[in-house]
Amino acid sequence: MPSVHLADRGVVRVSGEDAKTFLDNLITCDLDRVSPEAARFGALLTPQGKILFDFLVFQAPEEIGGAYYLDVLKVYAPDLAKRLGFYKLRAKVAVEDLSDSLSVIAGWDAPRPDDEAGLVVEDPRVPALGWRGIVAAQDVAEFANDPAETYHAHRIALGVPEGGRDFLFGDAFPHEALMDQLQGVDFDKGCYVGQEVVSRMQHRGTARTRIVPAVYEGGFAAETGVEVTAGDKALGKTGTGAEGRGLVMIRLDRTEDALKAGETIRAGGIPVQLEKPFWIRFAFPGEQGPAS
Repeated sequence: MPSVHLADRGVVRVSGEDAKTFLDNLITCDLDRVSPEAARFGALLTPQGKILFDFLVFQAPEEIGGAYYLDVLKVYAPDLAKRLGFYKLRAKVAVEDLSDSLSVIAGWDAPRPDDEAGLVVEDPRVPALGWRGIVAAQDVAEFANDPAETYHAHRIALGVPEGGRDFLFGDAFPHEALMDQLQGVDFDKGCYVGQEVVSRMQHRGTARTRIVPAVYEGGFAAETGVEVTAGDKALGKTGTGAEGRGLVMIRLDRTEDALKAGETIRAGGIPVQLEKPFWIRFAFPGEQGPAS
């Protein structure tokens, strides 16, 4: 029953009477759907619609202030806090990097800690990911009994990408990182930074590049950042891998053409089979079958 301390994750708190409106005007998820019982996956984008930071958004109960807590890759937590600070202007909010005093935990097929442990909710992206929590740093050993690598192998097997690992911040659109499939973009909410570009991609169906899961022949995954190819054509790049599985960011149209032509897809030179997760809703390479 795995439960892990995600030591590579940090926490940024946004508090104050304007915290909800402030965040809602900036990030991709709808703050009306965030509560002490339900977190939300979201991101802060560039004005051009590319992901600067992705994170899970938690809310504390009103009786302890109702602040919002952003679970983000730890090395980027200071940058996220600084970036949010740029947008404060006259808003009555406080933005703090609390990564030294708070820790992130996750578990699946394991009992969920009770509410007294901290902020603990079901992971909002895919139910099979399990639960996610923010607890006091000094208490983390009480809830974590497995190495973080166990979590990442679980995440990769489910096909769930993570910013800073499977794609570069400032380089990928939300659709490319599957945020539209993982409830990371609420298309019916009001304006936020980069919304126009993301909405256009949604309505026109112009996301040609996507991260998809791959199963490696031989059981060993390629290194991160090497080429995915078919014949002499480049399809994309590899993301993270574990236990013979990995995530790859590829051009869907080129991959479809390669599969129709009977070409082998290779990642770092290793043959791979692409595998569609149950939660993906877009047309997946190979679904149309070979050309007649």
